[in-house]
Amino acid sequence: MDSNTEEDIPVREEFLLCGGVETQVIKCGPWTDLINDPNGSRPKLLICVIPGNPGFSAFYVPFVKALYSLTNRHFPIWIIAHAGHVLAPQNKKTDVTLEDPNAQEIEDIYGLRGQIEHKISFLRTQVPKDVKLILIGHSIGSYMVLQILKCVPELPVVHAFLLFPTIERMAESPNGKIATPLLCWFRYALYAISYLLLKPCPDVVKSWLAGLILQVVDIKTEFPLTSMLQPSCLANAAYLGAQEMRKVVQRDDDIIKQHLSKETGLP
Repeated sequence: MDSNTEEDIPVREEFLLCGGVETQVIKCGPWTDLINDPNGSRPKLLICVIPGNPGFSAFYVPFVKALYSLTNRHFPIWIIAHAGHVLAPQNKKTDVTLEDPNAQEIEDIYGLRGQIEHKISFLRTQVPKDVKLILIGHSIGSYMVLQILKCVPELPVVHAFLLFPTIERMAESPNGKIATPLLCWFRYALYAISYLLLKPCPDVVKSWLAGLILQVVDIKTEFPLTSMLQPSCLANAAYLGAQEMRKVVQRDDDIIKQHLSKETGLP
């Protein structure tokens, strides 16, 4: 995509309470509030991206900009971060909406089941019922998309794209064989090391380190990624990863068959 075209695509970062937890949402397109639309120009469809783990929405900004351009800028594209994976900057306001007054607590919200319920809560409270949905899940986000289709069939999902889906036998994969002992058996040691090394670091140092990491993986983003080096965010990502290894075992063929007309898997 042309760099000049990319620069003029509106992208906005917001933080809101979802399921009682501060949640980052990145919105691509001019639409920021689909519930309270004063101009009556609400789109008929929303594309929602559910990330992998760690759930840093900012990683997906180049992807959603390209997708927004390819869809002729007709539909908003929102990325919802996983609960507890991104902290709001100190100068950033967290919105408490009337639809989600932090009244309904999600049990074990940082775990796999809780993260799925977190996404369901977001879709129920932030998206009008007459707006159709396209869900895009990446990695473990694909598993979450399938569970959303299973648990909330009344949502108006017209299509679901599963990108590099991790929906079965995660612990048996080559990476899973390495990650499983680290996440399941030595997770608390990782917690202690991250707190000892990263907690004393000022944000300016974390920002510099995050920039170095992004250069190595060749990812460009306009949003700060200091959360990727916050001990609490790393701990939540590791906790989710441990549950993935233990719980994502048997592929749920019943869900896949039932919603086959909506699903597309891209290798």
